[in-house]
Amino acid sequence: MSIFQRIAAIFGAKANKALDKAEDPNETLDYSYQKQLELLQKVRRGVADVATSRKRLELQMTQLEQQQTKLSGQAQKAMEMDREDLAREALTRKSGLDQQITDLQGQHEGLQAEEQKLTMASQRLQAKVDAFRTRKETIKATYNAAEAQSKIGEAFSGISEELGDVGLAVQRAEDKTASLQARAGAVDELIASGALEDVTGSSKDDLSTQLDALSSDNDVEMELNRMRDSLPASSNEQQQSLEGEDKQ
Repeated sequence: MSIFQRIAAIFGAKANKALDKAEDPNETLDYSYQKQLELLQKVRRGVADVATSRKRLELQMTQLEQQQTKLSGQAQKAMEMDREDLAREALTRKSGLDQQITDLQGQHEGLQAEEQKLTMASQRLQAKVDAFRTRKETIKATYNAAEAQSKIGEAFSGISEELGDVGLAVQRAEDKTASLQARAGAVDELIASGALEDVTGSSKDDLSTQLDALSSDNDVEMELNRMRDSLPASSNEQQQSLEGEDKQ
């Protein structure tokens, strides 16, 4: 293959691909249907033209026949008036009309045959156009459904990819949240143990510390008194005796 043939093949392939991508089956089918309708309209126009010519011939034959009838009447009247010469002239004219009528009848028969042929062709073409219209609509519906399914599939594919990205983002957010919670818990434990000073809390002065200590001692004494009251009487006496000895 020569270089020019290869170049022509490459350009032809690219052009075919571009045309195939640009072609819309719906538009192509509608265009083909429109062309068939135009052809059907031409055939019908031909039928109408032939029928018009046939009708014109029929009118001409009718007029010639009327003239023949008139000439026959004139010939008869001339004979009654003993004018054989006029009767002969009228009959001669009538005979000339016979040939014209015969010619028109031949043309009329030809037009009738042509009209019948075109009428049958029009009917067959009409049936084909109707069948094509039905097939066209079926193909268009099938194509549109397939196109819709393809777009839905592409949409689902895009959604799946986006959901995958969202899932990764959610996982990263959860990991960061868990890390921050663990760090916050560790800081709280260090503050509670005294390893870290709570710089955000309010520092206590000496007075507050002493009051807290007194409050704690008071709570201890109250708890001891409650426990003494709950002991039996002998136990109370022994406890009081022990307390007296301790005081001495």
